[in-house]
Amino acid sequence: FLNRNSTIATLILIDMMVPLWKPVSIMMVAIWPVLLLIHVQCDYAAAFSPSRVHQRPSSNHHRPLVVVHRCRRSVPINPAATALYLSSSDIQAKLKAQMAKLQERDRSSREITPDELDVVYEDEHIAVINKPSGVLTVPGKESNPSINKSVFDRFGCESGRMDKMVVHRLGMDTSGIVIFARTDAALRELNSLFRTRKVTRKYEALVCGHVSPDGGVIDLPLMRDYECPPYMRVSTEERQKALIGLDPEEVGKKILEQPKPSTTEYEVVSREGLDGRDVTRLALTSVSGRTHQLNVHCAAIGHPIVGDAVYGYGGEAAANGGLEDSELPDNCATGELQKGIAEAVVGKPMCVHAKSISFEHPITREKLSFECAAPF
Repeated sequence: FLNRNSTIATLILIDMMVPLWKPVSIMMVAIWPVLLLIHVQCDYAAAFSPSRVHQRPSSNHHRPLVVVHRCRRSVPINPAATALYLSSSDIQAKLKAQMAKLQERDRSSREITPDELDVVYEDEHIAVINKPSGVLTVPGKESNPSINKSVFDRFGCESGRMDKMVVHRLGMDTSGIVIFARTDAALRELNSLFRTRKVTRKYEALVCGHVSPDGGVIDLPLMRDYECPPYMRVSTEERQKALIGLDPEEVGKKILEQPKPSTTEYEVVSREGLDGRDVTRLALTSVSGRTHQLNVHCAAIGHPIVGDAVYGYGGEAAANGGLEDSELPDNCATGELQKGIAEAVVGKPMCVHAKSISFEHPITREKLSFECAAPF
């Protein structure tokens, strides 16, 4: 491919550069740390820049979905952020105190008789139930009233053990659709479907303030909050660094788990009013299905769920899902608005509902989809 003259010219050029190779190599060794530092600082600047907003292509059937990508946004590392925030014994004491409160609260679970069950679907392998708010999904160690017990009493199961019917759970304050297995084969298959994320669950919630834009994706990793155990919060580098040196035998392994990538899709259904205060009805899809994910994510964008006594205004968990006020969007619900709504709904159920679920029948492979209207 090269003619004779170009080949000779190339050889001459190589011969001239040979003496330069050694000093160039020495120079590169000397300056590579500087280049690396520039690269890291550029990446750091990108990580802490305002959230990037992307637009998904629109179609004839779906509205454009604005994607708010915030998974890299975290607070700068504080050099003082060490386990001195709280000692292992402090965390353990907080956890024990809070668990005692939660156990007491679980005892207030309402009892639903088998005949009172709102049965959405039932066959020999599965039962689909619309759970009301204020009722535990499972009884816990103290055998509290639960939907699990009522379903077992009404339908029974192959194994004769009601714990072998449980596939997934809803929080006590969350209403909506729950699936129970009646046969061992159905239990195995349903567990596999949930584990591989082949079950689509959509929720409906009322949140504080008017949410904008009309749709988006909240992408924020979650971790256990060692300051407010056993609740969750958005994970940041500073908070992760604070875990260094803590003893898993004292604080528990869950506190020291790695941050879990967590994604929630949302879409505005309507912007409404509640006693003259702005609220928004959202359709929420928990893509990753983490513990308390919807509650933390809504709080972290400045629009906590109405009636959320844990992650909402004055709740027991960290405010704003653990983020600082300066990290919230400009259009978030003000503290005054959140306070007014919280006072208006005292004693009322939290406004979040597991509205629909779609999955493949564990035995027949039939495509199933069920929906129940929200009670709020």
